[in-house]
Amino acid sequence: MKVVAFNGSPRKDGNTTILINHVFRELEKEGVETELVQLSGKKIHGCIACYKCFENKDQRCAVKDDVANECIEKMIKAEGIILGSPVYFTDVTAEMKALMDRAGFVSMANGGMYKNKVGATVVAVRRSGAIHTLDTMNHFFLAGQMIVVGRGIGVGRDKGEVEKDEEGLQAVKALGQRMAWLLKKLRG
Repeated sequence: MKVVAFNGSPRKDGNTTILINHVFRELEKEGVETELVQLSGKKIHGCIACYKCFENKDQRCAVKDDVANECIEKMIKAEGIILGSPVYFTDVTAEMKALMDRAGFVSMANGGMYKNKVGATVVAVRRSGAIHTLDTMNHFFLAGQMIVVGRGIGVGRDKGEVEKDEEGLQAVKALGQRMAWLLKKLRG
């Protein structure tokens, strides 16, 4: 079994990565393979509504000048998907939104490629907007007929500050445990 996580933060190895890695540790304890994809420094842009994915039905986006298809391929191969984002103006980052729009549209065009996969969300927040950000990412899962196992929120602004949020760390560890449990029940 494999879980792939997408970190939508433009800050590589920041608080969102730290939270995802806490989830990963719990998954790995249960024998689940993990992979982190950081969108930081990678080119990804929004859907251009060309509808070629509906014509081609090849599980790919027709726009091939960025990392979207690489990410879509990883989603297809994984049993579980984690979406992680810091809060930017009370929502996900532009990178995360672009990934969700592109991957989601290609999935719809191909009969729901992520149906019944397990999804989880992780948010790094400084002050407000965590719930809306979680909601945005969970809509990706729900629209794709995925099973949402839960969410984790960590509070912190400066890199590493989420490590001081004991309740947040407990939540992401519990998220990893629940995700491993459900994956084993569904796929075991």
